Amino acid sequence: QVELVESGGGLVQAGGSLRLSCALSGRLFSRNGISWFRQAPGKEREFVASTRWGGDSTKYRDSVKGRFTISRDSAKNTVDLQMDSLKPEDTAVYVCAASLVFDQRTAPNAKIYTYWGQGTTVTVSS
Repeated sequence: QVELVESGGGLVQAGGSLRLSCALSGRLFSRNGISWFRQAPGKEREFVASTRWGGDSTKYRDSVKGRFTISRDSAKNTVDLQMDSLKPEDTAVYVCAASLVFDQRTAPNAKIYTYWGQGTTVTVSS
């Protein structure tokens, strides 16, 4: 059993930055995948970024490459999402999720994730 709790959301102006954190509890293995998804009002949930808990591998959706950075801290049991150069279209509820195995090909597929957090809201004003 893995529990995930997100924090760090808020209101920011376009061009600004926010750092989201996903605190994980429970047994984690290096092969696990930890990802961030987001869902904007009236839209479907979409993949944002993913990392293998053991490190060395990440994946991003194209629209956030170069602006967002996912990182893990195994000492603190957290996976952070540093978001820079934010745009109004980044406004959404951001949720972290854990999968049994990290695979770059399947990471964007929400169906592979076993555990989900409750989410934190990010609002980017223009």
